[in-house]
Amino acid sequence: MNLPVGKLKHDFLKELLPTHDRNTSVVVGPQLGEDAAVVELGDNYLVATSDPITFATEDIGWYVVCVNSNDIAAMGAVPKWLLVTLLLPEAATTPAMVRDIMAQITQACAAFDIALCGGHTEVTPAVTQPVVIGQMMGITHKDALFTSADASVGDVLILTKGLGIEATAIIAREREEQLREKCDVQFLEQAKNYLIDPGISVLKDAQIATATGGVHAMHDVTEGGVTTAAYELATAAELGVTVYLDKLLGNPPVLYGNITRTLCDMFRLNPLGIISSGALLIASEPEKGKTICQALGTAGINADIIGKFLPPEHGLWLEDAIGVQQPLPVFETDEIAKLFSSSPH
Repeated sequence: MNLPVGKLKHDFLKELLPTHDRNTSVVVGPQLGEDAAVVELGDNYLVATSDPITFATEDIGWYVVCVNSNDIAAMGAVPKWLLVTLLLPEAATTPAMVRDIMAQITQACAAFDIALCGGHTEVTPAVTQPVVIGQMMGITHKDALFTSADASVGDVLILTKGLGIEATAIIAREREEQLREKCDVQFLEQAKNYLIDPGISVLKDAQIATATGGVHAMHDVTEGGVTTAAYELATAAELGVTVYLDKLLGNPPVLYGNITRTLCDMFRLNPLGIISSGALLIASEPEKGKTICQALGTAGINADIIGKFLPPEHGLWLEDAIGVQQPLPVFETDEIAKLFSSSPH
């Protein structure tokens, strides 16, 4: 049986990961729900991650810097160094394309004060569109590290920015010709610009939240969307969680913009399970939740409390406005994969 498009299923991934590491310098190894590895480095921790860009093709260099730096930021570290592997299709690669991708990478690195320090480039028949794989490293003091396992019973769950930010930009860019027949120019350009505004970086979100205080854990929302990320965070901490559906899809749509709503409806995509880089989940002390949201709001970043962590026997639930619960949906294949299932990509 062939595996579906997207990340490996959680149960299968657990089978593959080692149960322990004899190298005592590895503080956080490969675990479901953790955004990056952590290695002891003197008085500090080295935080390292690796992420590919496989759905987007336009501005792929900007994507790779942002999504990798997000993993570092979610651990409370400062992203410092990037290596990139660039795999290019044999029959469709021009010097102009390569220059454009590299310019995107260097510009994004400059914007976030990250050093591009190595990598590999190759034209290969193994891919049919550009694939960019980033490996990023950052550093943090030992007392400033956050792991997903550090969420606690009673913590509130905060979401920044909202659902489908990255998906909005991908849909608008990858289906631009189709959308021009149905949407006005202003709508389409605004959707494409979601890459920058509100943006797919969570560096600022993480820095503001940690500076405000009360943060126990953070988790970057990527493939599988917000509810899958909430599942991963709760699983890493061995906790139960209730996520409030009305805070995600209610009116007014504070965490679900009208542009994203329109595109999800148009392509019949479930917004709860759509790739959402740019959104950050934060587990915080309950008395600090509103303060963190206010601090983020002052900086122009929408945020709201969307759930609460509970003892593990409570389970994982999605709750509507009148208190009716259903099992928390986990999307092991991202909804946006539906756009590419019949595509030549």
